[in-house]
Amino acid sequence: MSTEDEKRRERGHAVGLFRYQLICPALDKDLSTKARGRLVREIAAKEHTDPFGARVRYSRDTLDRWIRRYRAGGFTELIPSTRAMSPRTDAATLELAAALKRESPARTAAQVARILRASAGWSPSESTLLRLFHRLELIGPAAGDTPAVFGRFEAENPNDRWVGDALHGPRIGGRKTYLFAFLDDHSRLVTGYRFGFSEDAVRLGVALEPALAARGVPASVYVDNGSAYVDAWLLRACAKLGIRL
Repeated sequence: MSTEDEKRRERGHAVGLFRYQLICPALDKDLSTKARGRLVREIAAKEHTDPFGARVRYSRDTLDRWIRRYRAGGFTELIPSTRAMSPRTDAATLELAAALKRESPARTAAQVARILRASAGWSPSESTLLRLFHRLELIGPAAGDTPAVFGRFEAENPNDRWVGDALHGPRIGGRKTYLFAFLDDHSRLVTGYRFGFSEDAVRLGVALEPALAARGVPASVYVDNGSAYVDAWLLRACAKLGIRL
């Protein structure tokens, strides 16, 4: 596979993930037909930022078609043909970077770069992103008001939500260690954990896979913006399993 073919494939997966994230709330099996219809209409009424920075809207018919495809064939049915995917301009990627920063002002340039690589297949350098954020006044004194403070929340039932995070462990043989863990947000049960020497998606998967095997599939997973947690592997795995991320 050529480099360009690989980029097209990555862009196709990014579009599939974007479509899944749009329809994910409407996939809840507990929703009545009336409630689902109302939710889809609300999604159709809003403007969304696609993986390449464009502002887009989708009709209810389009959203309903994606829901039917996902139910019939899973995540792969949401991925467009690679022939339909063409490279986007640098300007579109910079617009997406700015949108990601506005969405979460606490995101660093490194975190935005990781999200861009996971979704669009490439990213400008961190220095380029920092210059962009400074120019748009997205960082520094002009960036905005004091962040809002949110209260605590807790899932109503076991397996409604798992919370995942990583922390630095002791040094072993002169090497850093990291603990990956997932906790059930209702019961506080540790559903899965593993130690590793790197903070990446491979070690994350080693912690998550046995948790899924032992405890089943949660309705949603809540994680931070660390490099391992914005990896395309986790996004695709959750999409294929029907987990809201």
